[in-house]
Amino acid sequence: MTEQIDIDFDFRKDSKCGDPDTDSPKLYETHKLLWSKELPNGKEFTLEIKGDSYGRFLLKNNFTMNLSSDRMCPHFDGKYSNKFDGWLSDNEREELKHKVRTIGGHIVFPAHKKNGFTINQARGVSRIICDRFDLTLECIRRFYKDEESPLSKTITNYKDFFDLFVDFKGYVDFFHLQDFVDQNGQIEFSLPFDNFNRPPLPQTIDEYKKYKEHTLDLMDNRNKRILKSISS
Repeated sequence: MTEQIDIDFDFRKDSKCGDPDTDSPKLYETHKLLWSKELPNGKEFTLEIKGDSYGRFLLKNNFTMNLSSDRMCPHFDGKYSNKFDGWLSDNEREELKHKVRTIGGHIVFPAHKKNGFTINQARGVSRIICDRFDLTLECIRRFYKDEESPLSKTITNYKDFFDLFVDFKGYVDFFHLQDFVDQNGQIEFSLPFDNFNRPPLPQTIDEYKKYKEHTLDLMDNRNKRILKSISS
């Protein structure tokens, strides 16, 4: 099965619109291959690719609503009024943009609105989260502990999805997110964390470079876990 997944492939190359989460057949085939497996609750999770007349893809499954792909870690380039222009070299910027578009940089969430924003939308528009996956994962961790977070309402709307994984460890193990947490199940943040009080964006060039290096390590490690999972 290893020949079916190239962990260095940039899914932007397989997208007509420039957003692989919308229309990359190869990305959705990879999601289908990876996540069609036994759930932590002992039941089998089966996924099928569903397309619409606009060329957009979704993943239909046997337990919850349709799922869609989501890029996990933002690169910040070209966003926020171009605040980060020049903070990274051209090579550094492209390295980060490439790595977050490999399979290690993608996950799936419920695709349709349910009493408000989807998870993809909520973490993107939140000025407290700014699309960062480490902060999103902290919100998910708190959900499983019945603790409040900036995404509590949205995540609770999709309780049926998160219940499939039983608990936080089940969620982390299912999606090969072990490198995002420490041995105690606490989040390994990519930037200093102050209980959602400090701004989520890098505040200095040094912070941006550290964020980049940590993100590259996370993507590389998760890619290796994914490759190992399909090789065993």
